[in-house]
Amino acid sequence: MSANPRRTKILATLGPATDAPGVLDAILAAGVDVVRLNFSHGDPASQMARATAVREAAKRVGREVGILADLPGPKIRIDRFAEGRVELTAGERFDLVASHDVPPGDVHQVGVSYLGLPGDVTPGDHLLLDDGLLQLRVDTVEGERIACTVLNDGMLSDRKGLNKQGGGLSLGALTERDEELIAVAAEAGADFIAVSFCRNAADMHDARRIARAAGSHAALVSKIERAEAIENLVEIIEASDVVMVARGDLGVEIGDAELPGLQKKIIRESLARNRVVITATQMLQSMVESPIPTRAEVLDVANAVIDGTDAVMLSAETAAGRYPVKAVEAMVRICLGAERQFKADTDFEKAPRNLEKADQAIAMAAMFLSEHIGVRAIVAMTESGGTARFLSRFRSPAPLFALSRHEGTRCKMTMMRGVLPFDFDSRGLASRDAARVSIRQLFEAGMLEEGDRLVFTSGEHMEHHGATNTLRLLQVGAGGQAEGLGEL
Repeated sequence: MSANPRRTKILATLGPATDAPGVLDAILAAGVDVVRLNFSHGDPASQMARATAVREAAKRVGREVGILADLPGPKIRIDRFAEGRVELTAGERFDLVASHDVPPGDVHQVGVSYLGLPGDVTPGDHLLLDDGLLQLRVDTVEGERIACTVLNDGMLSDRKGLNKQGGGLSLGALTERDEELIAVAAEAGADFIAVSFCRNAADMHDARRIARAAGSHAALVSKIERAEAIENLVEIIEASDVVMVARGDLGVEIGDAELPGLQKKIIRESLARNRVVITATQMLQSMVESPIPTRAEVLDVANAVIDGTDAVMLSAETAAGRYPVKAVEAMVRICLGAERQFKADTDFEKAPRNLEKADQAIAMAAMFLSEHIGVRAIVAMTESGGTARFLSRFRSPAPLFALSRHEGTRCKMTMMRGVLPFDFDSRGLASRDAARVSIRQLFEAGMLEEGDRLVFTSGEHMEHHGATNTLRLLQVGAGGQAEGLGEL
């Protein structure tokens, strides 16, 4: 096994670039842990085909790969222009019309998709178009027409996004289209479902209810990209399985200057509540056109890794970029470099106290042993992945091998920092026998070597969720035999 396996996980968005022959296999082989299906683009049939292709490619490359279905959410967009785009001039009037009957736009007006927009804005508000590249000031609101003044010169093309600076839009997170797409995600077997533009815990509870009704057991991902979400951050995190720092729309609504501090806060609050966290948006944006990243992008990714993010995400870089494989390879290099340069010492003084669950207490004991006596690896038997997630919060330098017979559990663990999921069927095995057999399996796979010391956690009653209550200190003997050094 590599002396320093990469701990930070990599998500890659699929699209036309990865549909090319051989590219999907190549990005998985290069190091992608989770793929993202962006339901804002393409039709359900094409996304289903991509999900099937991912499962087949994962088997070919011999790795567990998770699938994230990203719902479009209530993204507010302008409608289309008669000529495809217009050039706006600062100081000129430009109207937004909230109606389905607006003719194709011109330099004077364009329709908007959200018909409730006139009720959410007042004179003096600033509206941001195309990720903030164009700014409008609201002058008057008359019925369905919002009269604005253009604040800066620029080109505006079809279907660009619209945000209100500072937030305050009243539309909910889940649309009828989202509900339909949740059913598609369930049919595709998605391991994660991402809820765009969530505002509060209720949005996440609604998404979970709809997903379960559709037969999906996917982990729910809250995308933090609205100003309102920052006000309700803690309740959203607690209602989520995974949290995404979605820096595009969030940066537009709150302003670029506030974004770095908020990114760190979201990561910190997520980890404190035992949630997995993703950092996303424009991480290697220049690699859409360039084979190498900028130094600023390298530092951006590295800082997210140092802050403790579980995963970093590529969007257009792999979905539509010219160099999807090189973008993944660059992300791997940067993550490994940041992990080598920064060693996080586990601070057990800040660890949770008064633990109510035995599996969390065992996980904490495992990390304490790993930190203070030095072990080559931690091996955890898990049914639901809960033990692995709790173990991953401590950021031990030792890799964590998480063994489960459930494919869904293994795929969800692909997002957890430092966790390497493996297929292992513990049915019919006593706890000691499971330790012996699994250690030999890891030895034969080249994951462990003779003489390695490791911590092994399991439950006395295998195949039970939340039943981890046993910790063993083992050493790998000749031929991969597990030799006991101690037991709790």
